[in-house]
Amino acid sequence: MFGGWVFAELKKSGFRFRHFPISSLSFYLRKMKFPKPIPVLEVARRSGATIIGDDTLLATGINEIHKVQPGDITFVDNSKYFKKALQSAASIIFLNEKTECPPGKALLLCDNPFEAYDALVREHRPFRPLSASISESASIHPSSVLEPGVVVGHGVVIGRGCYIQANVYIGDFTHVGHHVTVQAGAIIGTDAFYFQKTADGFKKWRSGGRVVIEDNVEIGAGCTINRGVSGDTIIGEGTKLDCQVHVGHGAVIGKRCLLAGQVGVGGKAILEDGVVLYGQVGVAARVRIGAGAVVSAKSGVSKDLEGGKAYFGIPAEEIRVRQRELAALRQLPDFIRKMKPDV
Repeated sequence: MFGGWVFAELKKSGFRFRHFPISSLSFYLRKMKFPKPIPVLEVARRSGATIIGDDTLLATGINEIHKVQPGDITFVDNSKYFKKALQSAASIIFLNEKTECPPGKALLLCDNPFEAYDALVREHRPFRPLSASISESASIHPSSVLEPGVVVGHGVVIGRGCYIQANVYIGDFTHVGHHVTVQAGAIIGTDAFYFQKTADGFKKWRSGGRVVIEDNVEIGAGCTINRGVSGDTIIGEGTKLDCQVHVGHGAVIGKRCLLAGQVGVGGKAILEDGVVLYGQVGVAARVRIGAGAVVSAKSGVSKDLEGGKAYFGIPAEEIRVRQRELAALRQLPDFIRKMKPDV
């Protein structure tokens, strides 16, 4: 069943469904990769940078330092992170101080590495406003149901058997797998909350990444999911999100996780498979929670948590440890009274 109203309206507007398989994605649906490799000499020319190292390299994509792969371009503008950048998998690095280049890499020396990097992202992810509720470049499987008011951005793929309820927004380059349910009012693929602090205030980074929702996922009503800055925000297969859950840019949520209402997951946080977060849990940016961990309601996760254990509190600690602390705290008044000298 496709949903007669949507099918009729889309046919009326001239929209055409394209039936290529979900696995055979075009360039704009992969990570932040170029349609074809770009010589580092060309990258240097466009950005006005000076090359140190191998000037024969080809750039295949753009990525932040946390997720780089061979062939990627990244940047660093603080000397305390130079070592991390130089030892990363990135092949080409924008930086603002002359330094020795490791073998097999190219350094692009320029005054403002952030500006050069961001300009490259903007070139390959240019701003394109929607002129229709469903972009002509979107691909939607005919077995999926879209209710009235759904907005689908450029380059979106929606797989078979999905149910997208009324007034959902699915932003550019989002990839929705098979048999996914998105409840009313959810907002998927919004810009990353990511800014560069400057003397004039905060400068917004261009969000060139995407959101990837794997098969059999359920997204609750009113959820918000940011796309990555240059990588992917991922919701793993079989994961279920309750209403009003927020997932930050570049976060990776594993398979068969369960996130209850009003949970907030910070940017680039990683939840391994089978993690359960109860209501109003807050997870800080870049934190990793191990497989099978359970975090009780209203807890705050500010550091990595080992898998297979239950946690509670702010900051979140193992429940058995936190319970001992609370038991000791309840006995504190009696202890103080006993310690007072007799009058």
